[in-house]
Amino acid sequence: MFVNNLNPVAFEFFNLEIRWYSLAYIFGIIFAVIYGKRLITKKNLFNNNPSLLENYITYAIFGIILGGRIGYVLFYDLNYFFEKPYKILFVWEGGMSFHGGMIGIILSVFLFIKKNKIDFLNFTDLIALITPIGLFLGRIANFINSELVGNPTNVAWSVIFIKVDNLPRHPSQLYEAFFEGIFLFIILNFLMIKFLNKRGIISSMFLIFYGFFRILSEFFRQPDIQLGYIFSKISMGSILSFFMIITGLILFFYVKNNNANIKTK
Repeated sequence: MFVNNLNPVAFEFFNLEIRWYSLAYIFGIIFAVIYGKRLITKKNLFNNNPSLLENYITYAIFGIILGGRIGYVLFYDLNYFFEKPYKILFVWEGGMSFHGGMIGIILSVFLFIKKNKIDFLNFTDLIALITPIGLFLGRIANFINSELVGNPTNVAWSVIFIKVDNLPRHPSQLYEAFFEGIFLFIILNFLMIKFLNKRGIISSMFLIFYGFFRILSEFFRQPDIQLGYIFSKISMGSILSFFMIITGLILFFYVKNNNANIKTK
């Protein structure tokens, strides 16, 4: 059993607190871009133009922050923010949704490809391959912050988050870091060997596998206090992830047929 009393503040700089969560976002983007540029060069993607990802960073940041925040407001705590709409701007108080951030990323890609005249699905395939890097670091930061804690348990690897209570709990953040980060990264990059030149397949696999892993982890994760379970033991995260899987399956069969038609022309 591990007692989590980790400090969410990494260090202070002139009385400014630099938190692990902020560093997770920053280094998640940096490492993802570095790996993405390596893929572009190694696989000769987008006319071998690795600077493409650097140009996309600003779009991605706005997509993640705006999408993640608006998604949290709409999906997880609408009543609270309806009563206090000014609190929507208080991002530093916490409250970001992955599913909202993903929608924000998709919208940001739409804007980016129009300006740069590149194929939407080819670019989302690249984004899908590098995204697990940020997901891994984000979940580690969740663990350090003692947030998104798991359900009470007596398993040998349980963790007591003393900032929450004295109950031993599943380290659900670490489960997600492994499945949504490490394992998803391995799966997608393995599939890249076979499907990189088949536009949209990697994007569909990201939606399907992330959705599955997220639903799996939700069974070990305590739902948001203000929302609870939507029905039975089904959380909002599970519902949103279910729609991710459905969307991924639709996209998979669409691009599979589309790629087949292209080959026969």
